[in-house]
Amino acid sequence: MHQTLHLTLDEMESQLDFIRQSPDDDGVLEMIVCRPDVDQRQMLFEAEVDPARGLLGDSWLARGDYKGGPAHPDTQINIMNSHVISLLAQDRERWQLAGDQLYVDFDLSDENLPVGSQLAIGSAVLEVTSEPHTGCKKFAQRYGPAATKFVNSPEGKRLHLRGINARIIKAGTIRTGDAIKKVA
Repeated sequence: MHQTLHLTLDEMESQLDFIRQSPDDDGVLEMIVCRPDVDQRQMLFEAEVDPARGLLGDSWLARGDYKGGPAHPDTQINIMNSHVISLLAQDRERWQLAGDQLYVDFDLSDENLPVGSQLAIGSAVLEVTSEPHTGCKKFAQRYGPAATKFVNSPEGKRLHLRGINARIIKAGTIRTGDAIKKVA
């Protein structure tokens, strides 16, 4: 099996202009990943999302909060920018290792998507929440310690390079290739 080398912080920072090219509206859902159990990933073309159950088939509800409590509705859906994951993973097959469910070509920055912003994807509507989304130990192992520094830098946090959390406010069907629009 081919060993992927981790990028240096300088290599990642040199690509910030590429990352900033993500659209601020009229984006695209690039990949949907279901996490049926710990460290299991299933790429989907189509998925159902529900305000009570999250992404159907995903372990969000059963897994609960990272602190050991019940699942928090503000972390139902984890969304990551496709430009960022493409850079860090270096291979589309490795995107899913980040652990997010949705990978989007869309500007996730504070300026473009403040907390409370709503996104229409397919027939569903998601709302950006204030729950922070930061790189964990597994993220650093998979993409390198410099990747965690990159996404958690002041600019990384402003641009939400590690991604954002969202809750489902309208159930629906989402498909790879669906347009993403701000609705509020």
